[in-house]
Amino acid sequence: MRQEELYDVIRSPLVTEKSTMASENSQVVFKVAMSATKPEIKEAVERLFNVKVVAVNTLIRKGKTKRFKGVRGQQSDFKKAIVTLAEGQAIDITARL
Repeated sequence: MRQEELYDVIRSPLVTEKSTMASENSQVVFKVAMSATKPEIKEAVERLFNVKVVAVNTLIRKGKTKRFKGVRGQQSDFKKAIVTLAEGQAIDITARL
């Protein structure tokens, strides 16, 4: 994969309370492309951040229905990847992407 394609796979880091707690267990959460596979996600993270990935778990979060000023709207579905890093490895998500 070329460098530009790596950024197409990994869209952005997800910074939530739950993902912050997961970082204590050497896990990082990313929003990824819907078509991305686990091997593609693993390769992208390893090449972009120079870390060793042990496991990749993915899930699709279905879009929620929200109201704004009485108008119903639908949030988009997105795919989330929970990447487990090797012991002693870390990613500073505030510095990249």
